[in-house]
Amino acid sequence: MQHIAAARLRSQANDLNSMISSIRGYYASAVVRRILENHGTDTQVIHNYESVPGAIPIPATLSLELGRVIADKQSNVSYRFISDYPFRGRSAHTLDAFESKSLAALRADPEQPPLILATSSGTASKVRLIAPVLMGAACVQCHNRHPDSPKTDWKIGDVRGLQEIEIQDEISTSLWSFKYSLAYFLLAAATGLGFILMQRRQNALIRGMNDELASANDFLASVSMKISHYLSPQIYRSIFSGEMEVSLRTQRKKLTIFFSDIKDFTALTESLQPEALTELINEYFTAMSGIAIRHGGTIDKFIGDALLVFFGDPESKGTAEDARACLRMAVEMQKALFELNLRWRKRGVEAPLMVRMGINTGYCNVGNFGSSDRMDYTILGAEANLAARLQSIAPPGGITASYETYALVRDIAAGHALPPVHMKGIAREVVPYVIDGLVDEEGNTTQVFTHSGDGHDLYLDLGRIDADAARNLRGVLHQAISALDNKT
Repeated sequence: MQHIAAARLRSQANDLNSMISSIRGYYASAVVRRILENHGTDTQVIHNYESVPGAIPIPATLSLELGRVIADKQSNVSYRFISDYPFRGRSAHTLDAFESKSLAALRADPEQPPLILATSSGTASKVRLIAPVLMGAACVQCHNRHPDSPKTDWKIGDVRGLQEIEIQDEISTSLWSFKYSLAYFLLAAATGLGFILMQRRQNALIRGMNDELASANDFLASVSMKISHYLSPQIYRSIFSGEMEVSLRTQRKKLTIFFSDIKDFTALTESLQPEALTELINEYFTAMSGIAIRHGGTIDKFIGDALLVFFGDPESKGTAEDARACLRMAVEMQKALFELNLRWRKRGVEAPLMVRMGINTGYCNVGNFGSSDRMDYTILGAEANLAARLQSIAPPGGITASYETYALVRDIAAGHALPPVHMKGIAREVVPYVIDGLVDEEGNTTQVFTHSGDGHDLYLDLGRIDADAARNLRGVLHQAISALDNKT
């Protein structure tokens, strides 16, 4: 390739040198010599300069004669000046289709780049370049006054005509420069053909393997999606991302544990058909699970109608923030349960579901428990048992937390302490706290009142009631109280 480039550069250098020599010779004989012979006096610039001593050619005549001079010395380069307004006494210029089209286009837009036409035929290729010849101030003055000029209204910037450069190149003259490249390409082609034949065999084998892998991947993706429904999203992501080892390993962490249970669920099972009960409990767990996942809780397990969720593993935002997230989750669950009860009542469920909730914060063992054949990612420890015990003493529809949890959430929640109690399996005395509501940005407690029974179902969230609604509700409650007073 270096040899080819060097040969082309040498050819271009020779062509340029010959053109410059031709132009220099023409300038010496047609301009300098004529001025010197006339002793530099009365020099005229005219188109028929040869008939007047000391005269020199105008630019148009210079262009025409340069074309002949260059063509005499260069067999592959030609220069031509073309105009559709030749001076009187000169033969008209014949324009082909490309030249006529170029002249019209350049007169419409003289500022556009030169127009180029490339053609090839056999072993020869040809390039034609056409650029406009623009009228300058001196040219306008001369043409508009000259008696032989066919047009006398020229303006500065008008297109007088065209100058065309044509270059031809015979491929055969440079073909020998490619001998090394041709030999290389032939060798490469033979090698490539053999490689292609081998690749075709390998591609067939690889396609078969890819089809098997695609089928296996589809199967694994399907299995993975099914497994995801049996694991908490955090555990699922940790296992399939490789962050968690599937082995019998545990660690001790400080967690916030949530335990909930439906009040009088046994009585509910007796009043509903199994199909209706299954639909109701699945709808309940679906709503509660969505809330738990949204707040970042790890769903441990469903135990009958009970739900166990913990915060702090495998993802944690810190002990205090984990406790706050757990409490917010519990409050939202109670609100969602009220909406579910309204929906179920329309479907014929007479007794509303009331859920007790307990929250505790403390150290537990968390990890994989079980055997090498069957294991479960869960928590173990007295603090988990305490959350279940706190749930059992919570009021229906209420939330009871341990002191450890209440101390972490007292900036966002209000509550009141119950008398200290001793609980089964817990050595220390426990001070339970009933959560009265969350605290808003202004420091006010958002109170929620709930109570259900035969003939009544009360859920009152003061944080969601504005002044107008409060006035209307107060009137309804006064009427209800008056009616109750009459009952007694």
